[in-house]
Parts: sequence; C-alpha cells; structure tokens
Amino acid sequence: MDQPIGTPAVPRSVSDRPTEQEAKEAVRVLLRWAGEDPAREGLLETPGRVVRSYNEFFEGYALDPVAILSRTFSEVEDYDEIVLLRDIRFESHCEHHMVPIIGRAHVAYLPRRRVVGISKLARVVDIYARRLQIQERLTAQIANTIDEVLQPHGVAVILEAGHQCMSTRGVHRPGVSMVTSRMLGVFRENSDTRKELLSMLNRPSVATPFE
Repeated sequence: MDQPIGTPAVPRSVSDRPTEQEAKEAVRVLLRWAGEDPAREGLLETPGRVVRSYNEFFEGYALDPVAILSRTFSEVEDYDEIVLLRDIRFESHCEHHMVPIIGRAHVAYLPRRRVVGISKLARVVDIYARRLQIQERLTAQIANTIDEVLQPHGVAVILEAGHQCMSTRGVHRPGVSMVTSRMLGVFRENSDTRKELLSMLNRPSVATPFE
C-alpha cells in the first residue's frame, strides 16, 4: 500500500536486510542484465563500490530527524520574526527509477518560544533526502517534522529540484526544475507573512539548473 505523503518512511528491521554479499551479487546480476561481464577487470570491484555508495546515498533510513531537532534554545530575547535557511543543497533518489534528484531547499519557521540550531534544519533535509523519495513527500516530511517537534507559529518549506528520471531518460528534458512547497500555520493562513517570506527569498526565477 502506498505511504501517505508526510508519513516518515519506516526502514525494515535489520533482520530483514540482505547481507552485504547478497547486495553485491544483486549488482552483478544488474551488470549482466546491462550486457556486461562482472568478471571483467574493470568491473571486479564495482559491486563493492556500489554497496558502499548505497550506504551513503540511503543513510537517512538509519537516522532519526526528530532526535536531531530535540535540542532547542529558549534564550532568544523574545525574537518573533521569521527564521529562514535558504539554498540548502540536497541530493536524493527517485523511488520510481532510483536516479538522482538534485536541488535546493528553503526552510523557514516562525518561532513560538524556542529556536533550533540552523545546522539541524539542514540535517533534517538531508535525512529525509537520503531515502528513496518523491519530491512532494520529501517536502511534506521536512515541514511536518519541524512543525511537530518545534511547534512554531508556522513552517514553510520550498524545494526546487532537477530530476534525472526526466532529464536523462524518458522525455529527455534537461534544465527543467520542479518546485514544491508546504505551508503550515501562519505561512498558510496569513498572506502577509507568506509574502514576507517570498520577499526574503528574493528569487526572480526558480528555473535554475542543478546538474
């Protein structure tokens, strides 16, 4: 059954995970499927390299974004304006074709009483991006988690990304970017707050190449 947008992906238990050797053999099968010889000198180490790269590409399954946001600061001198971290580069993989999604995230929230270190916002983006994704769900997961943990007046997340499943295969349309957004709280309910955010972003065009 499809997972609802915004629901954190739940990794399978460690006991269900194939062994490293099984994963390497799966890579060899794909090499044969592509018409290659896995025993060729140049490909002998490829299965191990692919397995190691997958550990990096999909490390988000082993990390908890809620824990990352759990350490907050209350000494903010009654700061009650927008906090915006923009142009967070992220790299993800399309769950339909397992090819890269590369883009930038803009994350904003309006604190209620507490703030979080800005590096933690980037880490939340990274954790969810390092899972198999569709951009709509990735956007929702980032926004919903920040909203649930920090309980601010509002959260806004905007993602701009290029999808290689569209640029390197299928319709072959390089240079096309997809933009998604999730507005919660005052960013959704108050048009002035939303306009202030968009003014802070100051982006005359969203058609930016990411490759």
